[in-house]
Amino acid sequence: MARTNNTGASLGFEDKLWAAADKLRGNMDAAEYKHVVLRLIFLKYISDAFLAGLRDTLLPKLLSGEIELPAAETIAEEVG
Repeated sequence: MARTNNTGASLGFEDKLWAAADKLRGNMDAAEYKHVVLRLIFLKYISDAFLAGLRDTLLPKLLSGEIELPAAETIAEEVG
């Protein structure tokens, strides 16, 4: 059964997410599975923080020419 948002509109993807999570979890107990999920959330947080740090510190230096790397423009395009 699809849940609704504040406006009452059906979102539709929640059921698919729950089914996928149940399939991935398999026979693992929910108490154990939470550790897997929390690690993935932490990994996502660290990844986002690292990219933000690159964008805020390294990227301006690369673009200003303060730091020269052979692929500086490619890195700037990927990060920025």
